[in-house]
Amino acid sequence: MDATFLVKVSEKDTEGRCVIFDTLRPEKVGPALHKHDNCDEWFQVLEGEFKFQAGEEIMRLKVGDTLLVPRGTAHAFVKTSEGAGRLIVMHQPAARMEEYFRTASKLKDQSVEGRRALAASYGTQFVGPALKPD
Repeated sequence: MDATFLVKVSEKDTEGRCVIFDTLRPEKVGPALHKHDNCDEWFQVLEGEFKFQAGEEIMRLKVGDTLLVPRGTAHAFVKTSEGAGRLIVMHQPAARMEEYFRTASKLKDQSVEGRRALAASYGTQFVGPALKPD
């Protein structure tokens, strides 16, 4: 899935109230434009620089910057800097996102089309293309 996800706080530890991932992103890629019907998503940049889209707004985030994307808001991001990029990502409530990433990482077809039906079953809709780094 173009990133390494380390579970820092499991949905099991919070009775589903949230899940927190530490993600390592070595390449200048990111997820397709998508929205979550059942959770808010919060990001904090720990390393690197990223371009984010939330709704119609495009923004640049650097180390220390945070962004909250309310549920139902289309969003995407892509690493724009050289070297590794790292994000803390929280879904609230957890909305089974931990299970989604574990299952999706095992899919043979990692394309958006290959993950579309699985994502929909977890309340995530792909609604547009991935962002380009610049």
